[in-house]
Order: sequence, then structure tokens, then C-alpha cells
Amino acid sequence: MAEENNQENEKKSPLKLILMIVGGVVLLGLGIGVGIFMGGGDGTDPSAEISKIIEKKENPDEKESKEENEEELAEECAEEEKDEEGNCPTGPKKIPKITPEEEIFTTTYYEFPGNFTANLKGSKKFLQLSVGVSTQYDEQVMVNVESHQLALRSEILTIMSEFSSEDIAGKDGKYRLAESLRDGINEVLVKVEGFGGIENVHFTSFVVQ
Repeated sequence: MAEENNQENEKKSPLKLILMIVGGVVLLGLGIGVGIFMGGGDGTDPSAEISKIIEKKENPDEKESKEENEEELAEECAEEEKDEEGNCPTGPKKIPKITPEEEIFTTTYYEFPGNFTANLKGSKKFLQLSVGVSTQYDEQVMVNVESHQLALRSEILTIMSEFSSEDIAGKDGKYRLAESLRDGINEVLVKVEGFGGIENVHFTSFVVQ
């Protein structure tokens, strides 16, 4: 009788062992599945997480330096580049374009004293003008104009007599007369001084009678 009981126990022992192994595997599988589900299914490697924690402990200044750099970048951001919330853009920053300053010259004016009166070409009418000139060259140009007034006045009267009443009609006619006077004045100055320099002729009065 005792032998039969021993045989039955021997038969049950391997079966019990197999059931325990299968149960352990099932429990292990359930544990892994629950862990993955609770962890969001990202398959995070525990050893990698531990390594990150160790790196943060070993390099505590790395995070601080990164934050300091971000603060410096925020300070460097121009006010007009900030978004609606007042934050600096994370993309490329605008680079101001440096343009050379425009060089500006001083204009000097000179008005001939008195009026110029001359008969118009092919007409009984005459033209009376008050004439001024301007330049952006140095003062020597105006010194030359004043020194050679006699020759310049003669040239101005000669040019005026070459224009008819139709030639000086309208804005375009006055502009053509001014250009001719400028060229004539410069020609005289070049002959006597070697340099002209008059850039514009202006009429302070313009009368046709």
C-alpha cells in the first residue's frame, strides 16, 4: 500500500513541477506586459535610463550652461524680432544690412548784380533776366565768376539774343535757355581759369516785353 502511494507521488511531482514552471512564465509575461502598458509602450531600456541619470549627476553644470546660453540669446534678440508673446524666435535671426552713408555736398550760390536785357531773335520783344548760378565745387569757382564778371555778362547777353520768343516759351524753353547759359559761362571760365564748375543757372526774374 505504501509503495502505491509512493508511485502516485512520484507521478504527481513532475506534473506539479511543470505546472509551476508554466505558471511562472505566465506570471512573468503578464508582468512584462503590464510594465510595457504602464510605460506607454515606448520600449525604454532601464539601463539607458540609469545611464542618463548617472550622466546628469556627473555633469550638473551642463544644464545650467545651456540655460545661461538661452538667457543670453534672449537678451540679444532685438525687440522687433520678438513674437506676440515677447519671445525670441528660435530660427535664424535677422542681420542688419550696413549701408554706406550718402555723401552730401554743400551747394554754393552766386547772383549776378543787376538785370540782363537783350532783344529776342526775330522779334521786337526783349527779354529781361536776373541770373544766379550754383555749384557744389569749392569756393574758388565763385571767386572766378566774380573775378570775370565782365566777360561772363557779355556771354550771357550774347546767348540771350540767340533765342526767339518761341524758343523760351514754357518751362522747357526756360530750361533750354538755362542750359545754354550754363555751358556758355563754363566755356568762358575754362578759357580764363582752366576750369568751369558751374552746375546750374537759375532765374530770379524772367520778363518778356
